[in-house]
Amino acid sequence: MDYAETREEALARIAGTQDLGALETLRVEFLGKAGSISGLLKTLGSMSAEDRQTVGPQIHALRESVSDALTARKAALESAAMDAQLARETLDLSLPAPEAVRGTIHPVSQVMDELAEIFADLGFAVATGPEIEDDWHNFTALNIPESHPARAMHDTFYFPDAMATDAGKMLLRTHTSPVQIRAMIADGAPIRIIAPGRVYRSDSDATHTPMFHQVEGLVIDKGIHLGHLKWTLETFLKAFFEREDIVLRLRPSYFPFTEPSVEVDVGFALLNGKRVLGGSGDAPGHGWMELLGSGMVNRKVIAAGGLDPNEWQGFAFGVGVDRLAMLKYGMDDLRAFFDGDVRWLQHYGFSPLDVPTLSAGVGVRP
Repeated sequence: MDYAETREEALARIAGTQDLGALETLRVEFLGKAGSISGLLKTLGSMSAEDRQTVGPQIHALRESVSDALTARKAALESAAMDAQLARETLDLSLPAPEAVRGTIHPVSQVMDELAEIFADLGFAVATGPEIEDDWHNFTALNIPESHPARAMHDTFYFPDAMATDAGKMLLRTHTSPVQIRAMIADGAPIRIIAPGRVYRSDSDATHTPMFHQVEGLVIDKGIHLGHLKWTLETFLKAFFEREDIVLRLRPSYFPFTEPSVEVDVGFALLNGKRVLGGSGDAPGHGWMELLGSGMVNRKVIAAGGLDPNEWQGFAFGVGVDRLAMLKYGMDDLRAFFDGDVRWLQHYGFSPLDVPTLSAGVGVRP
């Protein structure tokens, strides 16, 4: 058999292939289990020692030449295919940008920024804390001991007992009030902070979700009284809703972490069947809407924060950020906040360039 002629014929056929599929067919024909060159290698076992020394090197050289040619041709075909693909899939970087920005700022994020802007003007700092809390910070330090009936007010998500620490069971925080304790322990007094963030309770309907957003406010100083609380809330709500006719009504209430405690109602008027904040709640066609809870910080809470309640006093308040967004921007179902519906986000969302400022108006849309 003329191995040189067989080699030249095989190399010519390999060089003439124009696609990877045909090349694979040739590989199987030459080097597959039933291939012609593989068959030649199998004949070596039946040859004499003298013949193997003569013929063996020729067959192995044939196999190596064909294998190298297949590899080289495959690389060339793949490179040509990539060049053709790159030529087809061009990107014109000179195309103009889209006329409108597609993404929007979620109303909750926008309201968070508005709150930070308003309270920064009042001298408040923004404080944060962990969303996975321990029992002591979330309940006990806030004057809610284990046997306290107020714990029934919180539908709490607890972690397994195996995760408990010396500070009690671990849980998803039910309010941002634990940030009060952590801030007092870390920074002492005087202190003036807001603590916005996510909180968790086992509840779900049109006005409640298992996760929602809350902002807590805390002031600790000397000589603080209920009048300071009322002025702060009035100033905040007038700036937030951008109305000077906001009227508040404080009703006695109960929260274990404040004493005395007050519920804050805001006056509204009915306009085309919808509640519009502003005006006297007692006038005809008007009413009162419960908005937030507040009060003077309980002496036990101040002591749990490492401060002397005989020297320091303060007030605290808490309000749902989602509820503020619903009232200000006209949403009627809290569940839509978390559905991720692009149409809803495009309708209620804000431009990334619409940064809240007191000078331009914290809620002005582009």
